[in-house]
Amino acid sequence: MHDVGTPKTAATAVVSPLAGEPIKRADAERLAGVLKAVADPARLRLLSLIQSAPEGEASVSDLTAPLGLSQPTVSHHLRILTEAGLLEREKRGVWAYYRLVPSAIAAIAELLTPPRKRATRKTR
Repeated sequence: MHDVGTPKTAATAVVSPLAGEPIKRADAERLAGVLKAVADPARLRLLSLIQSAPEGEASVSDLTAPLGLSQPTVSHHLRILTEAGLLEREKRGVWAYYRLVPSAIAAIAELLTPPRKRATRKTR
């Protein structure tokens, strides 16, 4: 499996590709790995379903029916999102619960926001 890095690594070490300066190859590869993790419709839906769950978390069994995918397929997608640092996994008994890592999602958004937009957004 291709190492997708972590958003913390991608966010702190990577210069935004929109910052006006060239991005280093290693930084681009780390960022591309994280973006690749979310560049799948099922994974985007998983992030949305987990975020909108009543407690902000969900188990695999909570997610299979809404996605219309099998348990092994949902588990596979959750593993990729967890390895990318976008989800946290907490084991409780026989169940594992997943929740978003807000700082990881924010770091990706920050990387993809042009500097002019960031300055405008922060001054509001």
